[in-house]
This record gives sequence, C-alpha cells and structure tokens, in this order.
Amino acid sequence: MTTIFSPETLPGLVGSTLGPGEWLEVTQERIDDFARATGDHQWIHVDVERAKSGPFGTTIAHGLLTLSMIAALNQGMFKFEGFKMGLNYGYEKVRFPSPVPVGSRLRVSAKILSYEPVGPMFQTIVEYTVDREGADKPSCVAQMIFRHTL
Repeated sequence: MTTIFSPETLPGLVGSTLGPGEWLEVTQERIDDFARATGDHQWIHVDVERAKSGPFGTTIAHGLLTLSMIAALNQGMFKFEGFKMGLNYGYEKVRFPSPVPVGSRLRVSAKILSYEPVGPMFQTIVEYTVDREGADKPSCVAQMIFRHTL
C-alpha cells in the first residue's frame, strides 16, 4: 500500500514507520555498473578473484551504491501529492554499519522524523534503514531531507 505524503497527511505521519519494502538482490552486475558510473573500481567491489581472499571472502557493494539503492527499495512505499514541486535536498546522517556482500538481499523501512516549514518551503526528513537478510545490523541508515513547495 502506498502512503500519500501531502500537506494534510504529513503532520499526522511524523513518528510513524513505513515498510519494510520488498527484498532486492545485489548482483555483481549492479556493483560493476555502479563502479563504471562513478569511477570507483576498488578491488573489494569489482575484483571477484582477489576479493575471495579479502576480509569478506567475496566482493561487497559500495556504501554509496547501497545508499543510492534506497530509491529502488522504496518504490511504492509512499508518494508526494498536493505539492507543486519537490526535491531531494540532501542527507543529515548517513552510516554503513555492516557490509553488503554480493548476492545479498536488501529491503528498506522508512520512519518519518519531521515535517516543518522552512522559509517558503516545507521540509520532510525521512530516516531510511536498509536491512540485509540474515544480518544483525543494518547495512545503511540515512536521514534524507525532502523540500517541497505548495
């Protein structure tokens, strides 16, 4: 079920948690595509043979790939309505408490931390927690800032 974020509903949603969403597998192809797009070809991400003898026994996803996957993991969880325009203003805190080995499955939950006016705009802060199947700690925790105009 998609939750509607609107000027009317957001004040009542502060403090609530949405999700978790659907599981999504992190493939080597996705990791390699991210490396090509960003120029980050560190061996721990892209050298499958060398990574076998590394600290995780396999390649791992880039932390920034995990962060960027929130958009895909978040699909259908909520949508903004009733605003003329919205944008991703940035992030407050971003942490990567545990690695994402290739083949891992991830899913996300979203907690609405705040909704308040900021100058002529409104700001919503959503804390995302990206969980890895079978892991004790999340792989990413990030507070995303949305700004929108009426």
